[in-house]
Amino acid sequence: MDDDSVGVALVLASAVGFGTLGVLGKLAADAGLSIPTVLAFRFALATVILWPLLWVRGRFQLLTGRTLAVAAGLGGLGYATMSGLYFLGLEYMTAGLVAIVLYTYPAIVVCFVAVANPTRVTKTVLVALALSIGGVALITGADPAGVDPRGVAVVLGAAIAYATYIVTSQRALTTVDARTLTAFVLPAAAVSFFGFGLGTDTLTVPAGPTAWGVVVALALVATVGPVLAFFAGISRIGASRASIVSTVEPAVTVALGAIVLGEPITTVTVVGGALVVTGVVLVQRDGS
Repeated sequence: MDDDSVGVALVLASAVGFGTLGVLGKLAADAGLSIPTVLAFRFALATVILWPLLWVRGRFQLLTGRTLAVAAGLGGLGYATMSGLYFLGLEYMTAGLVAIVLYTYPAIVVCFVAVANPTRVTKTVLVALALSIGGVALITGADPAGVDPRGVAVVLGAAIAYATYIVTSQRALTTVDARTLTAFVLPAAAVSFFGFGLGTDTLTVPAGPTAWGVVVALALVATVGPVLAFFAGISRIGASRASIVSTVEPAVTVALGAIVLGEPITTVTVVGGALVVTGVVLVQRDGS
């Protein structure tokens, strides 16, 4: 596989991992865990897993000065904001629907990129974007009349925060290795949620195997693996294309929601999934 194909594969793997997030978030709520508790321990455990892994592989590097400040901002503000709003949205809507609304963010990313560098947004990318957005809009077959407007507003806020985070991360990756940046984004996010939880008296320690099992799964399956894969992917194929490829994530969320939570799947889901896959193929061809 060439470098471009590797980038697409990495983002696809990331999307599958992140696709488990909504279902795990629902399971965490069922276990009685607050949002600050879930996310504080998610990011703290992810840090504990990632740092030794990088150290053993000889890839750990301490950041200082402006670079450290950028990483702290990405984690403590950007990624923390997106994650908090995403989990808050799960209180109002199904995991599948939250995933769909979040995936308005590729359009926001393309707008950001177009303003900064219009030549990077090709006609093929725009067509792929239209197909992917059309696919995720169809993938749950939800009735718009049944959508909680509070949930939509919250998750749209998460989409804006995520788009900003992605574009800023790509710039940071021009001078910092993706693994190193990730190693500092995660603890910064953890600190934000520990602080928020303590300040609002909503932070508790998970109790029992179910609660800890969900938190560990969030750290391993939905954080360390997909974050590393996504950073590595955007360094190869760019922010706008990575965002389009990652639109397979809602398909994973919808499928898991149906299997684990009993959320509905309709014929529209199949059509939406086909549109998403078509968009992914177009993106890969555009880079070949």
